[in-house]
Amino acid sequence: MENKKALWSGRFASSPGEKMQQFSQSLDVDWQFYQEDIAGSRAHGAMLYKVGLLTADEQEAIDKALYEIEKEIEKGEFMPDVALEDVHMNIEARLIEKLGPLGAKIHTGRSRNDQVATDYRLFMKKRLTDLLAEEKHLLEALLHRAEMDIDVLIPGFTHLQHAQPISMGHYWMAYFWKFYRDVNRMLFALDTTDQNPLGAGALAGTTLPIDRHITTQLLGFASVTENSLDTVSDRDYLLEFLFAASTFMLHVSRLSEDLILWNTSEFDFIELPDAFCTGSSMMPNKKNPDALELMRGKTSGVLAAMNDLMTNLKGLPLTYNRDLQEDKRPVFHALKTMGEVLGILPSLLEQIRIKEDSIAPHLKKGFLLATDVAEYLVEKGVPFRDTHHIVGQAVQACLAKGTGFEGLSLEEWKTFHPSIDEDLFPRLTIEAAVDGRKSFGGTARSEVKRQIVAGRSSISRITF
Repeated sequence: MENKKALWSGRFASSPGEKMQQFSQSLDVDWQFYQEDIAGSRAHGAMLYKVGLLTADEQEAIDKALYEIEKEIEKGEFMPDVALEDVHMNIEARLIEKLGPLGAKIHTGRSRNDQVATDYRLFMKKRLTDLLAEEKHLLEALLHRAEMDIDVLIPGFTHLQHAQPISMGHYWMAYFWKFYRDVNRMLFALDTTDQNPLGAGALAGTTLPIDRHITTQLLGFASVTENSLDTVSDRDYLLEFLFAASTFMLHVSRLSEDLILWNTSEFDFIELPDAFCTGSSMMPNKKNPDALELMRGKTSGVLAAMNDLMTNLKGLPLTYNRDLQEDKRPVFHALKTMGEVLGILPSLLEQIRIKEDSIAPHLKKGFLLATDVAEYLVEKGVPFRDTHHIVGQAVQACLAKGTGFEGLSLEEWKTFHPSIDEDLFPRLTIEAAVDGRKSFGGTARSEVKRQIVAGRSSISRITF
C-alpha cells in the first residue's frame, strides 16, 4: 500500500516526516487488534443504523466491506501502512478505499480514544479467559500431586533450617491455595476489563443520538463504562491484570526456588523430568533445572512490566495522552511470559519424581520433633515458655552426646522434667508428629485430605 495522508490531516499543511512516522506508529503492537477493531466497527455500524444515523443499505455495505477486510488481512492481502499510524486508521482507510465517502461514515460518534479502549478490552477479555483456563489446569495438577504425595513425609523449613515434619501433600496444597488466590485476582481483572468504552468519544461523549447499550450487547460486554473522561484515560484494568500476573509469577518463582534446591545433590529430594532440563556443553555429568531457572528469571520481566505501566500513568493529566500508546508493550510481555509458564509448569509438576529414600535421612536431622516434646509437656501442665527452655536443654544435651532424641533414655528425659514418662516415646515418630497436627489447616494427613476436598470444591466454582 502506498503512503497515504493521515485521516486527521485536514488541519495540517504537511504530513509528519518519515522519522516522526516511524517514531509515532504503533502498528508493531496494535496490529494484533485487527479482529477486535473490525468487531468494534461492525457493532458500531449496527448501532448507527438502529439509531437512524445509517440507512439499512449503508450499514449492510459497511458490514460486508469490514468482513472482507478481515479476510484480506488473514490472507496477507492487506498490509498496513506506517503513514496511517495504527490499526484503526489503516482499517478505516481501507474501508474508505472500498466504499468511498460511505466508508468515512463509520467514524461517526466515536474517536480513536474510545476505539482503542474498546479494542484493548476485547483483546484482554480473550487473553484473560485463556490464561484462566490454564491456571485452572495448574490447580488441578497441584491437587493431583497432593493426592499422590499425601503419605510422603519431608522436613518443613523456616529460614532454610529444618523445622517440623510435614506431608508433601501439605506442601503442594500450600501452592494450590497461593495459585487459587491468583485465579481470583485474575477473575477480578477480567471483571474490571469487561466494560464497554465505545461511544465515550474523544473525552466528552457526542451530541449525536448514539446508544452505547446497543454496542455493549453486540460486543458481549457485561456493562458500559459510566464516565467518558474516566473511560478514555482509564488503564486500571491493565494494572489489575499486571498485579495478578505479578503475584502469579512471584509464586512461580518461589516454587521454582524450592524445586531447584530440592533437586540439588545436597538436598536430593526430587528428580526433575529430563524434558524440562538441559545439559552442559562442557561437563557431561550435568543435568540443569533450566525450565525452573528461566521461570524464576522471567519473573523480573513481569514485575518490571507492572512498574513500567504504573510509571507511565503516574503523572498523566486527564484525559487521553499519547503516552498511553506505550501501555501495550509491558502488558503484551506479561501476557506472553505468563502464557509460556502456564504451558510448561503443570506438566513439569506432574512428572517430578519424589526420592523418598533420599529424604529419609533428612528426617533424622535438625530435631524436627522438638516442638512435639514441648507440646507434650504443655499437656502435662507445664507453661509453654518453660517447655521451650526445657526442650532446648534436651537438644543441647543431645548435641553434646552426638545423638538425636531417640538416643535419650527415660531416665535422661526425666532429668529435664519429672513429668516426662513412657507415653512420650510413641509421639517421637515422624508419622505421629505429622498426623498429630490436626488443627484446621495443619499438616495432618486427615487435614490434607480435607484441604484436597475443599480445593476441588473451590475449582468447581471457578467460572469465567
